[in-house]
Amino acid sequence: MNLEIQHKNALVCGSTQGIGKATAIGLAAEGVNVTLIARNEEKLKSVLAELPNENQQHNYIVADFSNPAALKTKIEATEKNYHILVNNTGGPAGGPIFNAKIEEFEAAFTQHLKCNHVLVQALVPFMKAESFGRIINVISTSVKQPLDGLGVSNTIRGAVASWSKTMANELGQFGITVNNVLPGATGTERLNEIINNKATKTGKSVEEVAEAMKNASPAKRFAKPEEIADAVVFLASEKASFINGINVPVDGGRTKSL
Repeated sequence: MNLEIQHKNALVCGSTQGIGKATAIGLAAEGVNVTLIARNEEKLKSVLAELPNENQQHNYIVADFSNPAALKTKIEATEKNYHILVNNTGGPAGGPIFNAKIEEFEAAFTQHLKCNHVLVQALVPFMKAESFGRIINVISTSVKQPLDGLGVSNTIRGAVASWSKTMANELGQFGITVNNVLPGATGTERLNEIINNKATKTGKSVEEVAEAMKNASPAKRFAKPEEIADAVVFLASEKASFINGINVPVDGGRTKSL
């Protein structure tokens, strides 16, 4: 399938590892000019060198999502000519919601919702002018089914999902779509952290915890980052022009609800 996004420009957040990196590579393979954004410049340079390149203009921006004001300054200093925005940020630390500190909610809200909003406000004027925009938020299946032991994440992901739906309603008339991709358990560093933390708290081995998580999905395995990225790349395309304001679980069937 020709996704018809050659020569479009994309900004991909959290693109030095995991789903973000796989998405950046997937978009570049479709002929998109990709700008990576994350806080570690050395890792950004490394991923930049891996991107498929057929006379494309790839770039990177160093930014820390714990500081929305600084992020805004960085983005305002660019041309802001992006057709595609992929919001993707590492999740908050795990733990029961009852034990969560107020500061944990505030930090997660800043990194996820506030920074998403900063980027959207900066990039949407160009998308409107082009009558083409794709905003894809990589969040979590917890917006459909809260996950045990991820209280802060469940809360903030739900806020992002509602923000996204509201934004989709407002921007759809301009040829801009806003959708959420909900990854299931995916083979990333984030998943390793969750498994190790659960093993420590339960006294079970890492292998036992991992096997139980795999068995929670009908597929009986973890997703590959590339499998999540494929859904993001499709939603970024011309072929997904009438898909707007939805949550797309990519979880091997783990989510119990439709």
